[in-house]
Amino acid sequence: MAFVVVQHLDPTHKGMLVELLQRATPMKVLQVKDRLRVEPDRVYVIPPNQDMSILHGVLHLLAPVAPRGLRLPIDSFLRSLAEDQRDRSIGVILSGMGSDGTLGVRAIKEQAGAVFVQTPASAKFDSMPRSAIDAGLADVVAPVEELAAKIVSYLAHGPLIKPRNQPLPGKTQGGVEKICLLLRSQTGHDFSLYKRSTVYRRIERRMGLHQIDSIPDYVRYLQESPQETQLLFKELLIGVTSFFRDPAAWECLRKKAIPAILAAHSAGGALRAWVPGCSTGEEAYSLAMIFKEVVVQEKPAGSFSLQIFATDLDKDSVNRARQGVYPANIAGDVSAERLRRFFVEGKHGYQVGKQIRDMVLFAPHNLLMDPPFTRLDILTCRNLLIYLAPELQKKLLPLFHYSLNPGGVLFLGSAETVGAATDLFAPLEARTQIFRRLDGALRTEPLGFPASVLPVRPRAAEALAAETGAQKNPPNLQVLAEQILLQRHAPAAVLTNDKGDILFISGRTGPYLEPAAGKANWNIYAMAREGLRHELGTAFQKALREKRTVTQTGVTVETDGGVQAVDVAIEPIQEPEALRGTVMIVFTEATSPDAKLPGKAMRTATSPAALARREQELRQARDELHTTREQMQTSQEELKSVNEELQSTNEELQSTNEELTTSKEEMQSMNEELQTLNQELQSKVDELSRTNNDMRNLLDSTDIATLFLDDALTVRRFTPQMLKIVKLIPGDLGRPITDLASDLDYPELAEEAREVLRSLVFKEKPIATSDGRWFSVRIMPYRTLDNRIDGVVITFVDITVSKTLEATLRGTQAGPGAEG
Repeated sequence: MAFVVVQHLDPTHKGMLVELLQRATPMKVLQVKDRLRVEPDRVYVIPPNQDMSILHGVLHLLAPVAPRGLRLPIDSFLRSLAEDQRDRSIGVILSGMGSDGTLGVRAIKEQAGAVFVQTPASAKFDSMPRSAIDAGLADVVAPVEELAAKIVSYLAHGPLIKPRNQPLPGKTQGGVEKICLLLRSQTGHDFSLYKRSTVYRRIERRMGLHQIDSIPDYVRYLQESPQETQLLFKELLIGVTSFFRDPAAWECLRKKAIPAILAAHSAGGALRAWVPGCSTGEEAYSLAMIFKEVVVQEKPAGSFSLQIFATDLDKDSVNRARQGVYPANIAGDVSAERLRRFFVEGKHGYQVGKQIRDMVLFAPHNLLMDPPFTRLDILTCRNLLIYLAPELQKKLLPLFHYSLNPGGVLFLGSAETVGAATDLFAPLEARTQIFRRLDGALRTEPLGFPASVLPVRPRAAEALAAETGAQKNPPNLQVLAEQILLQRHAPAAVLTNDKGDILFISGRTGPYLEPAAGKANWNIYAMAREGLRHELGTAFQKALREKRTVTQTGVTVETDGGVQAVDVAIEPIQEPEALRGTVMIVFTEATSPDAKLPGKAMRTATSPAALARREQELRQARDELHTTREQMQTSQEELKSVNEELQSTNEELQSTNEELTTSKEEMQSMNEELQTLNQELQSKVDELSRTNNDMRNLLDSTDIATLFLDDALTVRRFTPQMLKIVKLIPGDLGRPITDLASDLDYPELAEEAREVLRSLVFKEKPIATSDGRWFSVRIMPYRTLDNRIDGVVITFVDITVSKTLEATLRGTQAGPGAEG
């Protein structure tokens, strides 16, 4: 190991930490110099007034940019350590003030590194350890004297599942599968389709932390410890995020993507966004802030609002996101202007302002199993796909395409792409992972809905439907004739996309196309026979470029039986809409210039009687043929009519089925949204109920009579102690204060309350009652959380005892004076 010590130092004083540490360790202790390579069994100390990073095992010093008091040297170094050393990085948080280091160890956790934290009770300053623990990032929490031994034990149980791209031994593979089964049975979530390397690294980490040497032992430990199963579940969720991660991509979203969406909705309206895998909510709130900035900057003609649905598997993360409270060191990711505009600074850091929090609805949701949100304008799924297996990514991208409105925006992480789904999404700008939804995409596979969303049709029902359909559709002569013409007499043809991939084949294309050797490849360039390949490629590109039909005549093709001439016509398809963007290639066998001459007619020597008999037979045959032809035409017309009716009925049934399917999907999505909204409202009701109970108990415990009035000086609320001063009943809520009878000798109460509302300066004075009691009356403005004046608060403190003592004391002092 190599140790790097980063602390908060006074930039004007020389550090003494090198000398102090050297007395306590036989390892060599060095103060870091620029471009110093890290070596094992060394201790490196950051110099004063410097920021530090690591790249390829070399330490680099940087002049601090942030002003003094806002520097976060620990976060800065730990983030660079995570990027450089990945799962070999270890973060140790010791005694210190503030929350510096929390974002750094979050980055280490993302890369499957380990985090050790000093027990807050043993720390002189517990803010830094407590911040890391409260964020749920600590793997081990122990007194500082025990941390070194625990780190050594963790490293002694290093990676156990070495192969990343090789098959595992049967016993190990079986153990990993059992772990996935235990996770599914206890949490309801299947991690078998996550990337294998991700699952293995997380399992290795947990085994190392518990000093377990074998997979079977860890399986047994999971069976005996449900708590460990939950910890592994949270570990696999990788709930790591930050505000405005990848600033350049967010800037592109602000300058290009969102303005384009606003321009497409010139009349204004409510836009919808979905952030699956939102973790603790930073990216959902980032999107809300960006949208607010764009609306202020662009000043669109219509009125716009944005409703953001933010979802995650982890309910604890969703609850934390809903609160919107983050440590003070988010100042390293959020500009001072955004902090001032969108956040409220509190005792434990920053809370997202109510205006931004109201734009986001948080809810638990399984992206792989639950119905998706639909009719979206923006879908932000960043740094989630990289942890999923490729086959799962291929299913999710069509799902995202379905969820987005035409022209909607898909925002992915910096290491993610749409892969082969280039017919569904097009990049908005090079080098950013922002994509625009394409319309009219021709897909051969069905929409990739989760299995729980799609209706299941039994195979027996399918077979019965096929059999019934066969009985209801009798053979049609016209259709059969057309099939024979297409199969035996029509030219061979293929339909391809704009890349040359074959989508449909008609007729016998064997003389012109053949499968290439090796892995199956259905591309026209790979399958064209010798002699045709070059001319076909040239004509194909020309047809695409000029958007017209291009014909190559007399092309010589080498076939299995020799050489053959063929005419090739390549036509880009513009209509119908469903085939737009495809290309039709027609192969016509070139006719031989030589024509065979007819042979001589055979002579026949027949008698007149035989000739007459044959003429009669011929007339009879012609009459029968004419009758048969008329009957056939009549039957053909009837069959044609029946076929048209059946086709019409079939189209109506298909249309009805599509409408029902769409309605069902919309109902499922709407139900999910209503559940999300209900959970959010229930959470707010619970929070409001707790707050109301806290306030009631606080007011009762003070035993102070308190009266709340709105800005019209009508009664809004009062404490039970007020009943001893003013004649109040529950029905008096909403009545003006001037209408109430009281024992107070205070006729100017209403006037002075209005003066406090006008001047915002509190008033306080002693007031007597008709029965000889005294109260200290204090009138103060009522301020809301958003610093708005919404009435007054009047408190009545009983000072009768002090007034009685004061009168007694005055009488005592006045007595001797009178006698003298």
